[in-house]
Amino acid sequence: MPAFEAGSVWLVGAGPGDAGLLTLYAYEALRQADVLVYDALVGQDILELTGLDTILEYAGKRGGKPSPKQKDITERLISLAREGKKVLRLKGGDPYIFGRGGEEALMLAANNVPFRVIPGISSGVGGLAYAGIPLTHREINSAITFLTGHDASGEVPNVKWEHIAKGSPVVVIYMGLKHIKLITERLIEFGRPKEEPVAVIFRATLEDQEVIVSTLENAASDVEKSGLKPPALIVIGETVGLRPELDWFGKFLDGKKGA
Repeated sequence: MPAFEAGSVWLVGAGPGDAGLLTLYAYEALRQADVLVYDALVGQDILELTGLDTILEYAGKRGGKPSPKQKDITERLISLAREGKKVLRLKGGDPYIFGRGGEEALMLAANNVPFRVIPGISSGVGGLAYAGIPLTHREINSAITFLTGHDASGEVPNVKWEHIAKGSPVVVIYMGLKHIKLITERLIEFGRPKEEPVAVIFRATLEDQEVIVSTLENAASDVEKSGLKPPALIVIGETVGLRPELDWFGKFLDGKKGA
């Protein structure tokens, strides 16, 4: 394992939630860090893996709630590193997949702060696996689109919805619950079948994971009726139809991690 040098920052992905999905590098970083700056989606069982003397600093962002500014978080990382600390910046999923890790890394580089990036299992990969939905199946799709459900202003992203609707057999949407009605309507408007399977995965990979299976036409209303809240992933495509056979987490483990 590489040494965690004093005065450096490690940008580390904590994976989708289940602590067993941490990488060995992430585990070692947790054990060695002087200061851990962590996001809202990092669970308590992961935080408990830190060393006895590690200082924990919360820097979580949640939609619609008071949150630290990104600039302030990055400046804090720089300040801690210049104090000679081993600084662990821990993010849910993967730091470079809708995790603002690129923004933080650019600022660290601009300030000559040494850093290392440790990838994590993105929720768009691990969450689907725990829900019994393969990202790809050679008889169904040869392409995937990963999409954020909102842009920097919190609105539906300004992407070419027609191209996504017609060009991507499977679409995985992060942070899209707030705009699920508008997103599904746009996809239908540009030609996606109303009856296409949709899954919405809540608290992916955790013991209380829940999955709603619906259709493009009914997904928004089914989510509203459920009363379930974010975090959630939205998956659109025919691979969702494989879930009844492939739901190993619910079928064989009854939602018990590590069973």
